Amino acid sequence: MKSTIENLGPTRVRLAIEVPWSDLDHAFGEVYKELGRQVRVPGFRPGKVPNRVLDQRIGRPVVLEQVVQHAVPEVYSEAIRENQVRVISQPDVEVTRLDDGEALAFTAEVDVAPALELPPLDSLAVTVDDVEVTDEEIDQQISVMRERFATLAGVDRAAEDGDYVSIDLAATLDGEVLEDGSTTGMSYEVGAGNLMNGLDEALRGLSADESATFSTELLAGDQAGQMAEVTVTVRSVKAKELPELDDEFASIASEFDTLAELREDVRTRLSRTKVLQQGAQARDKLVEHLLEVIEVPVPEKLVEQELAWRTQAMERELQQAGMDWDAYFSAADVDGREAYDAEMRENVEKAVKTQFVLDSIADAREVTVDNEDLSAQIMAQAQRNRVSPEQYAQQLQQGNNIAEFVADVRRTKALAQLLEQTTITDESGNVVDLEALRPRTVAADSAEAEEDDVEETDAAEVVEADAVEETDTETAADKA
Repeated sequence: MKSTIENLGPTRVRLAIEVPWSDLDHAFGEVYKELGRQVRVPGFRPGKVPNRVLDQRIGRPVVLEQVVQHAVPEVYSEAIRENQVRVISQPDVEVTRLDDGEALAFTAEVDVAPALELPPLDSLAVTVDDVEVTDEEIDQQISVMRERFATLAGVDRAAEDGDYVSIDLAATLDGEVLEDGSTTGMSYEVGAGNLMNGLDEALRGLSADESATFSTELLAGDQAGQMAEVTVTVRSVKAKELPELDDEFASIASEFDTLAELREDVRTRLSRTKVLQQGAQARDKLVEHLLEVIEVPVPEKLVEQELAWRTQAMERELQQAGMDWDAYFSAADVDGREAYDAEMRENVEKAVKTQFVLDSIADAREVTVDNEDLSAQIMAQAQRNRVSPEQYAQQLQQGNNIAEFVADVRRTKALAQLLEQTTITDESGNVVDLEALRPRTVAADSAEAEEDDVEETDAAEVVEADAVEETDTETAADKA
């Protein structure tokens, strides 16, 4: 086999490949074997039909066509390996010569990862926010805890924001009752604004056994986008009573005996969360800096493939939710399809560029992935997806996603190593030492802190494990 490579652009090449006829023996053997099982010729047992008889029976051109279909993928893969080409899409193949008994020649045009010119990476610096926990933030966390220990008591007055009401709903469209829009005995917090437009306005001022009717746009189902009439009836009104903020509350809501101890613990938790956020912010700013200083060409075909894949995935999700695009744009506060597509394209192009940059850095630094790296990432992703490590590994294998997973781990590792060598300072000029995040410590994000649900984890692993997810580097390039 002879092959040459021609650069058609920074992200596309053309391979010209010529195969001597003798190198096609294996392909001929496989084709004749398959044809022998399929073709029935009187006087010959299945699988025992001579090759020349098969040529006469089905035609030599048909045989040659199947040989080409069988041989081209194998020869193309071999040429890719020999030329050390990192392909990121399926090739466009054109047979240029097929001389029976002499040679097969074809060309393959394919998108490839660009060769990037990396700047010096030994003096990088980023600035992150200061770690500062305010009294207002502590008060907010304590308020959340108070809400969890609140009690409800019936009141003989009209409903106000913050009250809990038991309501009946009856929705009609063109005089017909909508089953999906009707219910009884539903508990709802007045002012929550998370059920349907117009409901809160209708409920304010209603007492028990009083009703009101309002119009609202249906957001899901077959009638999405149409205006329905909804009648809401209040069955009961209950006010929320919060416990007093004192030492007794602290002892009930936590393991601490005094309110002062509880507040100090909340301050410590918030401080730890913000320290972890510094690491994530440093990572994100480092990626943004790399994308600014490194020129990264992006294959348009790859972007279009990724956009199509994401659009199809989104359409499936909307269909499962019973929504159309307009309903989604309204719920997500998106200014129409044009704005959505523009933002999606920007995200995809950034993801592709990030992937190319991290791959180039990993190549330049000869980053390798060992079993320990894979195990750590599998455990992190399994925890994030709320499955066991064994289940997550099985999902990777069943989806044929192992190669993509290894590539993502390699990028994550390259970024983590680069981050360790980057000078990180906060806005006050203090140096942030990421090594301080390495010891196992109690870390929880804001949501977990609100729920008083903490989890023991390695802070450095949090910074590293989130890198791939935040930059969204798995794209159609990996799928190819």
